[in-house]
Amino acid sequence: MKQSLKFSVNGRPLELNVEPRQTLADCLRVELGLTGTHLGCEHGVCGACTVMVDGDAVRSCLMFAVQLEGAQVVTIEGVSPPSGLSPLQQKMREYHALQCGFCTPGMVVALHHLFMGNATPDEAEICEAISGNICRCTGYQPIIAAALALSRENGGA
Repeated sequence: MKQSLKFSVNGRPLELNVEPRQTLADCLRVELGLTGTHLGCEHGVCGACTVMVDGDAVRSCLMFAVQLEGAQVVTIEGVSPPSGLSPLQQKMREYHALQCGFCTPGMVVALHHLFMGNATPDEAEICEAISGNICRCTGYQPIIAAALALSRENGGA
């Protein structure tokens, strides 16, 4: 039996009928076609499925879609401007902070969440923000360097 659900994704109000056991990640990918949210471990460990729900960074593989009643969800598609790249995405591009790209959406969302609350984070705060996101390709250094460059551009040390 499907359950009716009203929430918004990337500023767009939606009303969907979802299975009670459908995860937020599957709802985003299957029902809404927002495939930028990646599924890796499906246990909340890798961080590839990170999205923001009501301003908090969450693992979409661990949430049921029915928990979203009235919520505001922001995915990687919502972090990106209508054309071009966000300042964070541009820095990640400049610093080659991606390789295979699988972890990139979750990393960007986690860092976007950090920069929303602190425009000038230091290295320790950046490392903490991405500590729940696994990247097997970059060794994290270019990701941290990109975030630090944005922090400096924003007036940080």
